[in-house]
Amino acid sequence: MTVEAIRTTPSDKPPAQPSAQPLFDLCAGYLPPESVSMIRQAFEFAAEAHKTQKRLTGDPYIVHPLDAALTVADLQMDPSTIAAALLHDVQEDCGVPNEELAKRFGPEVAKLVDGATKLERIPWLAPGERPGDQAIQAESLRKMFMAMAEDIRVVIIKLADRLHNMRTLDAKPPEKRLRTAHETMEIYAPLANRLGIWQLKWELEDLSFRYLDPDRYKQIAKLLQTKRGSRERYISQVERILNEELARNGIEADVKGRAKHIYSIAQKADRYAAEHKGFDEIYDLLALRVIVNTVGDCYNALGVVHGLWHPIPGQFDDYIASPKESLYQSLHTTVMALGARPLEVQIRTQEMHQLAEYGVAAHWRYKEGGPTNKNQQYTDRMSWLRQLLEWQRDMSQAEEFVESVKADLFRDQVFVYTPKGEIKEMPAGATPIDFAYRVHTQLGHRTIGAKANGRLVPLNYQLQNGDVVEILASKASRGPTRDWLNSNLGYVKTGHTREKIRQWFKKQERAENIERGREIIDKELRRLNLSLSEHGDEILAIFKYESLDDFLAAVGYGGVSTAHFATRLSPIIHKDEEPALPAIEGPAPPVQTHSVQVLGTGDLLTQIARCCNPVPGDKIIGYVTRSRGVSVHRRDCFNILHEDETERLVDVEWGRQGAAMYPVAVHIEAWDRVGLLRDLSTLASDEKVNMMGVRTEHDDDRTTHVYITLETTGVEQLSRLMAKMESVRGIISVSRQLDGHRRASGSL
Repeated sequence: MTVEAIRTTPSDKPPAQPSAQPLFDLCAGYLPPESVSMIRQAFEFAAEAHKTQKRLTGDPYIVHPLDAALTVADLQMDPSTIAAALLHDVQEDCGVPNEELAKRFGPEVAKLVDGATKLERIPWLAPGERPGDQAIQAESLRKMFMAMAEDIRVVIIKLADRLHNMRTLDAKPPEKRLRTAHETMEIYAPLANRLGIWQLKWELEDLSFRYLDPDRYKQIAKLLQTKRGSRERYISQVERILNEELARNGIEADVKGRAKHIYSIAQKADRYAAEHKGFDEIYDLLALRVIVNTVGDCYNALGVVHGLWHPIPGQFDDYIASPKESLYQSLHTTVMALGARPLEVQIRTQEMHQLAEYGVAAHWRYKEGGPTNKNQQYTDRMSWLRQLLEWQRDMSQAEEFVESVKADLFRDQVFVYTPKGEIKEMPAGATPIDFAYRVHTQLGHRTIGAKANGRLVPLNYQLQNGDVVEILASKASRGPTRDWLNSNLGYVKTGHTREKIRQWFKKQERAENIERGREIIDKELRRLNLSLSEHGDEILAIFKYESLDDFLAAVGYGGVSTAHFATRLSPIIHKDEEPALPAIEGPAPPVQTHSVQVLGTGDLLTQIARCCNPVPGDKIIGYVTRSRGVSVHRRDCFNILHEDETERLVDVEWGRQGAAMYPVAVHIEAWDRVGLLRDLSTLASDEKVNMMGVRTEHDDDRTTHVYITLETTGVEQLSRLMAKMESVRGIISVSRQLDGHRRASGSL
C-alpha cells in the first residue's frame, strides 16, 4: 500500500508492466463478456495511474493490485469487487478522486474503493507498543467491523491486499515484518477464519508463523519434507481402500488427501507436547476429504468409514446439523486407520465444500440473485457482526472492546443446548455464567448454580460441545458477585458477560464501590509490595484518572480490570527501604541467550541476576560483567542503585519469545493447618509452575509463614497464581518478596 510505494522521477524509464491475461482468463470462466471488459478497463486505468511507482521489492507497483484482484477472482467474487481490488490504491497513492472512479466505473466500485482506502488509514498497535493505550486499537477494530456491516466485500479486498503484502514481506525492515506478522496473526487470519474463507486463512497463518517463529517454521517444514514420500504412499493406499468401499455401497464420492498446513501442525505439536508426546507421534498430518452428492450420502459415507476403521471416541463433530458461525458445514471424524494410525476424515457435499473454501465470499452470489433461502441464511449467519457492534456501544472502556473482540469473535465455538433443545453457540471456554447472560441478562444476575447434562457443575466449568445446560436461579435478583469479574478465577470468559456484570455494579452506591475498590487495590498492591498512599499519583497517571475516588469506584464496579494489573504497574519504581524477607535459595537459573535482548549490540551472553530475580514485566537493566557476559537486574535492585561504575550499565529489554522460566520469592501468611502445603503445591502444579524451594516458620498464635521460590514465565502468571493462592482456606495474605536489598547475595 502507501508505505510500499516508491515514486520515480519523470526521467526514469517506467518498468515493464506485468500481463493481466491470467486474471482475464479466470474471470471469463464464470463472468459474462461485458463484466470481463469492465475489469480489463479497470486494470488499464490502474496500470496507467501506478506507472511511475515501484514496490520495495523493485517490482512495478501494479503487481500488487493485480495479485489482490487474482485472489478475489479465485473466490469467484462479482466484477465490482474485482475492479475495486485493482483500483484500491489509486485514490490514496495516485490522488485519483473518488468522483472520477464513480464516473468511470460506477458508484458501486467507487464506494468499495473508498471503503478499502479508509481501512488502510487505520493505525494498528503492535504487541507491547504503547502499553495500556487501547483506544487506537479499539477504534481500528470498530471501523473494520462497521465497514464489514456495511459491505462485506470491503474486508474481502482488504484480506486479499494483506495476503500479497505477506507474500512479499521480505522487502520490509525486520521490525516492520514482525509488526505486520503479529497484526496478521491476531486480526486478519482469525477474521478470514470467522468469515469462513479457508483459502486465505491458512496461508495468512503460515506466512505469519514464518516470521514470528522462523526457527520452528523451518524445523516443521524440514520434518514434513523428510517424511513426504512415506505420507504420500500411505494416503494413496487409504484413498484407494475407501474409494472401493464407498463404490461397493453405491455411494458416488470424490476422495482426496489434504495436507495440513504448517501452523496447524505447530498447534497440534503444542497439544502433543502438553501430553508428553513427540513430533514423531503425530500421524494425522494428512486428512481425507470425501465429497458426495447429498446430505444423506454424507451420513451413509460416515457409516462406511466407521465400518471400515474403528472411530476414536470423542473425535466426532457434526457441523452439518450444527453449522459453525462462519457457515461451515461438514462431518469430522478421526479413525484408527491402517497401521493403527489416527486419520482425520471430513465428509461434505459439493455445495458445503464451496462454502468451506470460500465462506461468505461464496454467499455473495446468493445476495446478488435477490431474496432466496440462501440469502436469508447469509443474513442470519452474519448476525454475530451486528451483535458485536451492539456490544461495542455498551463497552465502558476501549480496552474492553478489544478484549471482547478477541475473546468472543476470534475464538473457536462450542454448541450447547438449553433444556428445551434450543442450540446456543458460545465461544470455546465459555462457562455457565456466560451461557446464562447469553440467554437473558436477568437470568445471569439471578444465577446461583448450574447443571450440565443433569449433573451439578461449578460455575467456572468450561462448556463442552453437546452439553445440555440448565441454570439454577434465585427467585429474586440478588445480583452477581465481584468474584465473577476476577479473570484469574475463570468464572467469566466473554466480553459480553463481563460488561453486563460491570453495568450492574456501576448502578450500585458509589460509596460501596469506592470501599470495595480500595479493598481490591490494597490486596493487589500488597502482592507487589506497593502502597496506595506512596504510589497513588503514579497509579492514577498509569490508569489516566484524576481523582482517587473515581479510580477506586471504577475498580469497585469492574470498570478497571485487575487481570493485567501487575503488568501495567511494572514501570513503577519500588522505593521501599525495608529489607525484604529472606527468599528461598533455589538452583541457579539457566543461562538464557534468547529471552533478553541487549540493545545496540549483537548477540551477547545474558543471565538473570540472582540478587533480584527479575521476571518479564519488570523494568530491567544490564550490567557488563568481566567474565560472565551481561547480568540482567531489576532497575530498582540495590546493587544497581549503588553501582559506582555506571558506564558498565547497558539498556536491555525482554525478548519476544519469552519461553524462559524465572525464579520469584513469595511470602504467604496463613493459619496453620494440616494439608496447607499440599493445597498450595496443587495450585502451583495446576498453573504449571514449579516450586523450587519451600521454607516455613511458625508463630505462637498458630499462624505460619511460608516462603516459596516459584519458577514463572512472568509477572502475569505470578499474579494469577497469587490470586488463586489467596482463595485457599486459611490464607491471610500472599505477597511477592523483592530481593533487591540483599547486600550479602553477591556482586553483579
